[in-house]
Amino acid sequence: MVEAVSDTALGDWYVNRFVVDRRPLLLLLSSRGLLPIVIPARDVRALPKYLPALVAGRLQRLEVAPGLIAAELAAMAPVQIAKTLDRSVLGVMVDFAKVIPFHLEIDGWDETNLPEIEFRLAQTPCYSSKRSDAVIWPEKDAPDLLAARWHAT
Repeated sequence: MVEAVSDTALGDWYVNRFVVDRRPLLLLLSSRGLLPIVIPARDVRALPKYLPALVAGRLQRLEVAPGLIAAELAAMAPVQIAKTLDRSVLGVMVDFAKVIPFHLEIDGWDETNLPEIEFRLAQTPCYSSKRSDAVIWPEKDAPDLLAARWHAT
């Protein structure tokens, strides 16, 4: 494993596997914007190869400008696997993983519902016990982080 610090706008991506209705899923979460991605847990060993495509698709669903997406993907290369650096992100992942089954239960679900779950999670305030300017709203803050980082370059 390589110890590396990300210089992307969204930060490191964390991943955790969990199971809903005997179906394995992956929750991916960016460390700075806390932007969630929820996908079926398939071909997990190849995740570093297809992570940029997953991030691009998620940012497109957020309607982020193509130039910002391209800059973020370029900064992600090459994808590296490293030890967890931020335990608070893991706490958010645990919270998200606990609520996902309840969101899926509302509608009955299949894989086509997963983008809706991402949308709902991205509207969740994170670190809400902190002062108001430290609360992260993934749906709003992730695009703001991208704009701030990549418009400056």
